[in-house]
Order: sequence, then C-alpha cells, then structure tokens
Amino acid sequence: MKNKFYVTTAIDYVNAEPHIGHAYQKIVADVLARWHRLKGEEVFFVTGTDEHGKKVQRAADKAGTPVKKFVDEISEKFKEAWKSLNIIPDRFIRTTDLDHEQIVKKFIEKCNKAGDIYLGEYEGYYCTDCEAYYTEREAPNFICPIHNKKLEKLREASYFFRLSKYSKFLLDLYKKSPEFILPRAKRNEIISRVKEGLQDLSISRTNFDWGIEFPLDKSHVVYVWFDALVNYYSATRKKGKERFWPANLHLLGKDNTWFHCVYWPAMLKSAEIKLPLTTFNHGFLTFNGQKISKSLGNAISPKILVEKYGADSVRYFCLRHFPFGEDGDFSEKALIARHNNELANKLGNLVSRVAGLIEKNGTTKCENKLIKKLDAKKIDRLIEDFKFDKALNEIFAFIDICNEYVQSKKIWETKDKKSLYELKESILKISELLLPFIPSSAEKISKQFSAKKIEKEDILFRKI
Repeated sequence: MKNKFYVTTAIDYVNAEPHIGHAYQKIVADVLARWHRLKGEEVFFVTGTDEHGKKVQRAADKAGTPVKKFVDEISEKFKEAWKSLNIIPDRFIRTTDLDHEQIVKKFIEKCNKAGDIYLGEYEGYYCTDCEAYYTEREAPNFICPIHNKKLEKLREASYFFRLSKYSKFLLDLYKKSPEFILPRAKRNEIISRVKEGLQDLSISRTNFDWGIEFPLDKSHVVYVWFDALVNYYSATRKKGKERFWPANLHLLGKDNTWFHCVYWPAMLKSAEIKLPLTTFNHGFLTFNGQKISKSLGNAISPKILVEKYGADSVRYFCLRHFPFGEDGDFSEKALIARHNNELANKLGNLVSRVAGLIEKNGTTKCENKLIKKLDAKKIDRLIEDFKFDKALNEIFAFIDICNEYVQSKKIWETKDKKSLYELKESILKISELLLPFIPSSAEKISKQFSAKKIEKEDILFRKI
C-alpha cells in the first residue's frame, strides 16, 4: 500500500519494570510515526510487552505473585511509562492477548504444513535472561555475553524449526535487499555468520508451562522468541489493519539482530507471508559504560526522569545527544546542559522575544525571505536516514539564524512589522518540524503563534 508506514519496536520482557534503555527505542519509533503523519501518510505504530517464558515465570515466583497478575501489573507500568513520555502507539500488543495466541498457533501450523517442524531432543547451554541457547564460541567459558552470568545446561525434548533449510534464501535476501538489515556493519556480521551454516531452531519447551500451548503437542509450550516475533504480524490481523503488513520498519536493539534478521524472515518464508522491508539494529544506551538493565542493577526510570526534567527534554536529549545506531552513555549532567543551552537559551529565548515584540507591535504580511534559509527537504532526508541528531542540528541552526535576525535588525528599536511577520511564520515552521521530537512544546508554540492576537506567555523552557 502506497503512502503507508508501519513501524514496530521490540516488545519488552515483563520480568522487571521499564527503564530509560527501553524508552530510547520507543521515542525513536514515536518520532518516526509522527514524522510520517506530518507527511500525510497513513501510519501504524506498534509496541508492547513480551509476557511468556521461563524468565517471566521465575520473576513472578520470586515476587510471590500469580504469573498472570504479575504480567498484568508490569505491562501496565510500561504503558504508563510511554504515556509519560508522550509516546502514543496505535496498538500496545501483549503476547497474552487472545488474538495473538491464536495467530501464533496458526503460524506454527502453516510452518508444519510446509514440512519445517519436527520432534527431536535438544541439549545445550541456556541463558534464561536472554531466553536463548549459546554455543561455546558465542559464550566463552559458558558465560552469557550480555548478562555476564553462568549459562545453564539443559536437555529436553523439543520441536524444531528447519532453519538450516533457509540458508540460501537468507543470503539471497541480504544480497537483493541490502536495506533489510541496517546499519551495514550488522548486515556484514549476519552474512558472515549465516555463511558458516545454520542449525535448526528449538521452538518448544517442556521444563516450564508459562507459554502458549504448542498446537501440535499439548505437553509443550511455544518457545518465547518464536511466540514474540509473530507479534509484528499478529498486530495487523485486527480488522482494518491488514493493509499495513508487511512492516516498513522493525526497530530493535543490537542484541536482537540474529532473531529478527535470521529466524524471523525464515519463519515468514515458511509460513508464506511477505517479509518486512527493513530492520534497524541500534546500539544501547549505557550508564557509566554499562548497558542499562534491571538485572545489572543500574536502571533509570523514565517516569522519574520525566518528573525531574519534563517529557520533551528527555525526548530531545535522547535524539540529539546520540547518533542513532551507536551506543550512547546516558548522563543527567549532559541532559541538563542540552536543555539549558538549546531548548531554553535558543528556542525558548526566540519564542519569548518574538512573541513579546509582536504583542507590542503586530505584524505586516510580506514575502518571507528568512524562511528560505531553512532546508526542510534536507531535514526530511536526514530523518529518513535515521540521522535524528543531524536533523535536529539543522533545525537549531535555523533557530540560531532567527535569533541573529532579531539582533541584526534591532527589531526592539525599529519595530519592523514585516520582519516580525517573517519571524512569526518561521517559528511556526520550526514548531511543525519539532512536533515529532518535542510534541508538547511544539504544540504550545504552534497554538501561540497561530492565534489572531499573539501574546507573550510564560517561559517555554525554564532553566534546570
């Protein structure tokens, strides 16, 4: 479907509460959804929670809470966190949703019909936090490379998906559609690993029961990753949303690259379902050089950050301070500096001064030569290329030009109504471009400068 944009994020495990590392990806997805709506496209933005698996069952047991009650409570906290950050998905999907569970079962039946599922036995080293098996090469000394914990040796009967059958298909996909895996470094890494050969994937479990009943054998539950990946497709099976599949973009952390770029396309091919167009595998936010993670004990709550600094400042910092795709070290000190120097001094000062001058002097409509110094097409290209920091840099470079225009024209002395008209229209364009990034502030600016009588209001961004 032309003029549609379907963006998804990884869905988050509900073994613990949300932290700012989870929020980073969701902020980016929300920005992209809002940007494509500005361009007049029909948008579907999906995020949610991953609620099955051994890790979740263990967390519920540790909390002394029935597992369904536990996942209900944690899932609600994720919803609240995203609401506090002005992140507005079109669907918040839960893997315990009945429609999702039914579609997972149908998906497995399709793969089975294709001859791609068989019963066997699996023995290997497992990380419950990752819900994944590792080889000794992937995890030297059998220590999880993500969580730095000793792997657990497991042996169990399992149904397998014939992943090995799809090696050629995957390599052809990566060659014909290089945009399927971004950035390029991740694509090269995946190609190298797939060329080494693929092992069939264990897709059922018997050593716990918190999962979707395996449709071919009721004594098994579906492996959590096989279940979770299907959410992107199942979210579009609601009436009226079918047109959005295939997804334009899956956003995910780099630790999920293998699952999304190898397992997922092979699964879709087996089930005869169209493939998504792009997976973007970004880096982690870190805190003091470590991945932010509840299990590592260094999580930062997004709600607490919003209470301290405001949603727009947190959103702005995450998008402006780190080149998207790379790792970034989160720093409250750096957030405060960005807020004060850019949002308060530059944008806030421009809005306040110009509103005050217009309130006193009014405007006279004229040709807006000032706005010609803004390259909106370049900003669009940068956003399409996931260069959010550079796009914001372009916008703020124009804000600098507008501030310099006030100074050079000495409008407080000349009371030039034509210059004030140029500034008013330029500020309205700035608010439009900033709407996906800092929606609350942009809406406030737009409302203020669209009014018939522009009045100076309270300070837009107070210094922290």
